[in-house]
Amino acid sequence: MELSESVQKGLQSLADPSLFEPSGFRALTDAAFRSLLSGHADRRVLEDPALEHTERVLLKQCHAAATTCILEGVKHNADQSTISSCLEDLTFDAERIEIFSKSYQKHKEELEGVLANIGTQPPHINDASWRLQYHMKNGHVHKVNEPFYLLSLNVENAGLEGSAQDINFNCTVEQLQDLVGKMKDAAKSLEKASQM
Repeated sequence: MELSESVQKGLQSLADPSLFEPSGFRALTDAAFRSLLSGHADRRVLEDPALEHTERVLLKQCHAAATTCILEGVKHNADQSTISSCLEDLTFDAERIEIFSKSYQKHKEELEGVLANIGTQPPHINDASWRLQYHMKNGHVHKVNEPFYLLSLNVENAGLEGSAQDINFNCTVEQLQDLVGKMKDAAKSLEKASQM
């Protein structure tokens, strides 16, 4: 499991007993798991009394590093021993490793569910409709005399079941031809990729 330099620096600060007392370490670790499992940002996550004397910038840096480490571990399906050895390399003592890795193991399954629910697919087009209009004059009362198309794409998000929406836009004939050409190229690329 590879972590960026800033994440490693944040975790090393979290491992430092002079910066985080045991109660502060436990509070920050719990806050990191709680913020990941809650599904939304909560400003009160870091307002634990055990963390009130810690510098806010350091607190946020360590919180971000801890959540990144947790998510990377879940993403790579790291087990408790992998997390423990990673933390050991970052100068965590045995007690802190045990606290962090037990929390990781306890919440790993829930976090896998959270990551599985993150949609990675673009919206799927269900239907398309269009209407041809003709511009006679622009806003400056100059003659334009050009056609344009009003397009409406009904799309459905794969990650959010049943969430259909319309995407509306207008384009000139040249822009529509360009769009159709790009869609044909994309379809050919997908066909080639599926045959490999």
